[in-house]
Amino acid sequence: MMNLTKQSPHLGLASLILIGCLMLGLSGCVGAVAGVSAAAVAASTTEKGIGTSINDGLIKTKISEAYFKEHVSLYSKIKIDVNKGSVLLTGNVEEPESAVQAVQIAWQVKGVIEVINEIDVRNKGSIKDRAKDLASEAQLRGKLITDPEISSLNFSIDVVNGVVYLSGIAGSEEEMSKVVGHAQELRFGTAVINYIRLNDDDRQ
Repeated sequence: MMNLTKQSPHLGLASLILIGCLMLGLSGCVGAVAGVSAAAVAASTTEKGIGTSINDGLIKTKISEAYFKEHVSLYSKIKIDVNKGSVLLTGNVEEPESAVQAVQIAWQVKGVIEVINEIDVRNKGSIKDRAKDLASEAQLRGKLITDPEISSLNFSIDVVNGVVYLSGIAGSEEEMSKVVGHAQELRFGTAVINYIRLNDDDRQ
């Protein structure tokens, strides 16, 4: 009589870890092992499925590595959660520019479809200046939402002391130009810094 055994859901974990290492390169192998292993465990307890969980784990690993390389304080102070390509950033930093940098770096990782910035900034400047910045962010977000030629969820907006920082993914040069154009029209905006990348940019 044939002896049938049930295959463990984690039987292919070693292969998945190897794939993760090859995707990130040897320098990122240790991080990939941790990320892929965690993703495999998560996949068994969520509805995302193994493929999506592995992708989320790799995205988280690459963002963490980028933070470590660019600015160690970002690596230690910011928590990263990834769900189906949507990245949630939490934690706290001293200066608003650090939060902007964290968002910009996260958008550079291939596979990211959204970045939600919930980072707490301790040194927010004067109440008056912060109110102007918040008003500019709300105004620009409204312009992007109401523009039928712009996919507003693909972009992050941060305004710090009147400087407008744009990041995200544009489907075309035309869409990017429209987003930048709306930013340049802001009443309280003093400058526009564009970190938006095109959808076909494979830098990561």
